Amino acid sequence: MSDIHDPSTSSPGGVITGGVIAAVEPGSVGDEVGLEPGDRLIAVNGQILRDLIDYRFHSAEEELELLVEREGERYVIEIERDYDEDLGIEFRDLVFDELRQCNNRCPFCFVRQMPRPRDLPGGRPLRRSLYIRDDDYRYSFLTGSFITLTNLRETDWERIGAQLLSPLYVSIHATDDAVRRRVLGNPQAPAIVPQLQRLGEMGIDVHGQIVLWPGVNDGEVLQRSLDELLALWPTVQTLALVPVGLTRYCAHGVRLMRPDEAQATLVLAEAFYSTARRRTKKTWLYPADELYLLAGQPVPPRAFYDDPAQLENGVGLVRQLLDDWARVRATVPSTALNGERRSTWVCGTLIAPFLREIADQWQAHFGGEARIVPVMNRLLGESVSVSGLLSGHDMVAALSGQDLGERLFVPRSMFDIAGRVTLDDMTVDELEAALGVPVSPVERVSDIAAVLRGTTEAG
Repeated sequence: MSDIHDPSTSSPGGVITGGVIAAVEPGSVGDEVGLEPGDRLIAVNGQILRDLIDYRFHSAEEELELLVEREGERYVIEIERDYDEDLGIEFRDLVFDELRQCNNRCPFCFVRQMPRPRDLPGGRPLRRSLYIRDDDYRYSFLTGSFITLTNLRETDWERIGAQLLSPLYVSIHATDDAVRRRVLGNPQAPAIVPQLQRLGEMGIDVHGQIVLWPGVNDGEVLQRSLDELLALWPTVQTLALVPVGLTRYCAHGVRLMRPDEAQATLVLAEAFYSTARRRTKKTWLYPADELYLLAGQPVPPRAFYDDPAQLENGVGLVRQLLDDWARVRATVPSTALNGERRSTWVCGTLIAPFLREIADQWQAHFGGEARIVPVMNRLLGESVSVSGLLSGHDMVAALSGQDLGERLFVPRSMFDIAGRVTLDDMTVDELEAALGVPVSPVERVSDIAAVLRGTTEAG
């Protein structure tokens, strides 16, 4: 067996970790060599694994030597396989050592705006992940979560370059460092432009976001940020503008963006598009859907959203919804629906006007009844208007006693990654029991059509 080498950025305290295997695909290489759920894969070819990135990086060889721990005993497995043959294992966690925590104190940090258990019915906290203030560059690479670059050690920079962890998603907020430090609540935050330049020198692409705090980093400050960040293209591949979101537990001194401020931001962005397109050959600057909805403006056409990198940041989701419905109306015959003719579609208050328009067209095309019910967010506050942050208990309270038809469609985004529970730990089965109607989580109108056609259950 080869020696075990601590990586250049070892786990906190030098603790050997490795990842716990959650599942092994039947018939895979991992299954054939006897790996089992619950095993801890400590090292591959002598390199200790700190996270999923290390596993992928060090297992990209045809000959592998795995150091595995099972029930306190360690043993070595030697494998020869084809280069493109996957081991077929899934890990319980993406990061095997300590998650990197955020060292900033943004006044609008959504995690810091989560209710405490004593503020909640029954005194139970919400989903655990909602209380974790992570700022881990590895999650940024693996899942597209945004980081601030304020907590990187020199060894982290070296690893980013050595393993080419690209792209990374960065909360920039402002290129004026004094303004950025105010937004981050961190007077020690390093200057952002040199950090972005360093990533570019390493060959790392960046997708940036600016969370707009009205009166602080909008207006002239935003204009300067746009100019300086466009100058960093192609390192900064895309930039999203996102209005600040606040729950009823938010800190004082921060307010929501007004409709006129959203409109002014869109006007500023519109004036910038031609410059951005000349330099990058694409839109480059993408206001979040919420800015258009807040300003009462139509969302742009499909061609505007020419880079999907910011989709999970609320950029282009409304356009996808509208285009998806257009495809359903063009391709699904009006006689195609089976059985269930009356349904209720639940959503947050922000998207409700668009869904009502679609529901009217649905009824004209398919017949039957499609009823839109926007649910007010009592848990986090009425200003939280997106569908993905609805709670199960708010939904039950809003719908109880109503005629919901033959099926209830709810946003898939209000459930966790696995699709099992809402942020207040209600399952689909519990929603069905409380409301007395079948419940289907959906992402698109085409999912609704698929369920009502009886072709598949939406996922």
